[in-house]
Amino acid sequence: MGAEVAGLRPSRPLLYESLPGGKVRCTACARYCTIPDGSHGFCFVRANRGGKLELLSYGRVAAVQVDPVEKKPLSHFHPGSRVFGIGTVGCNWRCQYCQNFEVSQEHAVGGRVLSPRDAVQWAVREGCQGITFTYNEPTIFIEYALDVIEEAHRRGLFANFVTNGYMTPEAVELLKGHLDAVSVDFKGSGEPGFMRKYILAKGPDPILETLEGLSRTRTHIEVTNLIVPKVGDDVDALRTLARWVRDHLGAETPFHLLRWHPDYKMLDLPETPISTLERLHAVAKEEGLEYVYLGNVWGHPLEHTYCPRCGTIAVRRYGFFIRKWDLDPGHRCRVCGHRIPIVGEFPREYEPTLVTPLL
Repeated sequence: MGAEVAGLRPSRPLLYESLPGGKVRCTACARYCTIPDGSHGFCFVRANRGGKLELLSYGRVAAVQVDPVEKKPLSHFHPGSRVFGIGTVGCNWRCQYCQNFEVSQEHAVGGRVLSPRDAVQWAVREGCQGITFTYNEPTIFIEYALDVIEEAHRRGLFANFVTNGYMTPEAVELLKGHLDAVSVDFKGSGEPGFMRKYILAKGPDPILETLEGLSRTRTHIEVTNLIVPKVGDDVDALRTLARWVRDHLGAETPFHLLRWHPDYKMLDLPETPISTLERLHAVAKEEGLEYVYLGNVWGHPLEHTYCPRCGTIAVRRYGFFIRKWDLDPGHRCRVCGHRIPIVGEFPREYEPTLVTPLL
């Protein structure tokens, strides 16, 4: 089932190149799949139909949910806002611990038909300030995402990706001027051995290139790093990544260390010890990153935003919720006047998260 069945078509050319013999080369993600006629790429949803690429998942969503933007996680972008999350099926990675494997590793393309206009109208009805593409890798349905983003911008909503960053320069160029924010999610600090074994990806270079490309646009960037105990918690790899972020994106780039939990095909490891996260947090701070957060550890003091000049808690957090805001309207620390780099207006109080079940 593709765009034609759904009665919807992308408003822009799809990312691919025609090759001899009726093959196509997909240029959306760093795998650059060469796809024979009648077959599909690694992601399941980008297929060759008669020598042309078709996005089978265009306009078909497998998951929708309304969340705080902090859940993405974005801590320095429109804090206190609600986002309408959209996911389809398929993925360009094979994370052995994926918590969304029911959709990300699904081979059959299905889901609810949702046009870009209907998606944004739904978001507006739910009181959302933004649209987020999440649950599976948005790069593989980038053309659908962009059509939703254009509709969202017309209605005054922002748009962000939660992505593994395994894109191509062509995809980054396509996003330029459209994407408002991005949370790029490393796994195991991008250590190549970890990525090959547990993700089936070659290494972090395409992710780093994506980040460099996005940094040359007006896209707000936050970096997350899922810490898998025993196999993805190497201190040297974390230090290397933190140093790269500092040197290429800037010391003010928010950097999130996420606690892992067992899921899917990796049920034999424990949750990430909090002591491991704390040790890696100290390493990231040693490398000069000013805003380092622990995620999935509700109530931990390293969830808060601290002023890097005076050490005062500027934003007190509890999980995805803001409990106290000690910044003036210009986002300056009320104690020392240091400006905290946050995009967006002063936050409103949170209301309970509205959840729409998987479709």
